[in-house]
Amino acid sequence: MLASRPAHSMANPPSFYARVFALAFAGALAWALWRVLQPFLPSLLWALLLAFLLFPVNRWLRERWRGRRGAAALALTFAVIVGVVVPAGLLATAFVRQGSDLLSRLTRFADQYKIVRPSDVLRIPMVERMLEQVQDRVPVTTEQVQAWLVQSLRSVVALLVASGRSIFVGALGWVVACLLTLFLLYFFFRDGDGFAARMAGLVPLEESHKRRLIAHLAAVVRAVVLGSLVTALVQGGLLGVAFAVSGLDSPVVFGVLAAACSLIPIGGTALVWIPAALLLVAQGRWGWAVFLVLWGALVVGTADNVLRPLLISGRAKISTLPVFLGVLGGLAAFGMIGMFLGPVLIALALELMRFAEEGPLPSPAENGSAAGTPVL
Repeated sequence: MLASRPAHSMANPPSFYARVFALAFAGALAWALWRVLQPFLPSLLWALLLAFLLFPVNRWLRERWRGRRGAAALALTFAVIVGVVVPAGLLATAFVRQGSDLLSRLTRFADQYKIVRPSDVLRIPMVERMLEQVQDRVPVTTEQVQAWLVQSLRSVVALLVASGRSIFVGALGWVVACLLTLFLLYFFFRDGDGFAARMAGLVPLEESHKRRLIAHLAAVVRAVVLGSLVTALVQGGLLGVAFAVSGLDSPVVFGVLAAACSLIPIGGTALVWIPAALLLVAQGRWGWAVFLVLWGALVVGTADNVLRPLLISGRAKISTLPVFLGVLGGLAAFGMIGMFLGPVLIALALELMRFAEEGPLPSPAENGSAAGTPVL
């Protein structure tokens, strides 16, 4: 009985067993790779984003230098250090210095007026005068204004405490992550396009779908970076200049906060310059308050309405809601890099759903027979 069995039955395992083993091995390998690469994931994603955005420049340098990939990658990495890392480091230094000074002033102010609870702020003479002026001009009660102020102060204090801890505790980690990002960036500049082509070849999609998907995701990345990040930086810079000109403290801190608030579709930078204008009113500086309101509404607001459509013109066709959800959800899930990764993931899901709705593409033979033309 044993001799009648095929000789190759023991040598070749069944196809079901081979598939199960391959899936199990791939899952175990993916889990192990995730554990190995997880500590470096933010640096990997930042390096990948920068390499992708600067790929046209990288390709131009290669053509100018006759295919010298290493030299082009080294020059472009040095350009990133000079054009991105150094300005970001100077901005972070100014932010930390002004943030520390602001926290010190707030601490001395709290000690001076015996502020223990958020509601104690309402006993400050300047705040009392502002409440009286608001009550005379706006049809709201003092209790409603007080409740709003207390809730806002609690949110601001919690944000400052969380930001202060993350800034001071993560300063060394930021430096290490930055150096690792630059190290990875050099290799992505040098060999990234070849690796991306190999990865794209593994995607089980029709070639036309694959090309369309890659082009759509590339357009989403450029639209989010140019349309959101550049616009936020310009708006934050403009509002920081207005704070400095009007004599308000910590213009860099509030400029950074304005840049972050510009990503919020409801309110935007007004969440920063309206309280600042009220503070100027409470100080009796009506002229500077009017200037800040006009600057925030006309100059900063116009920058958003002009720059964003101009920068994303002809790029990704994606509505505001997916971008908004992707930015906020990505920030919560992945940190700062999530601001770009979140919209890309949502765009990928929407595009795959569109592929599923369209169904598989007809084969070339079907296309030729349907059109009545020969198939080449």
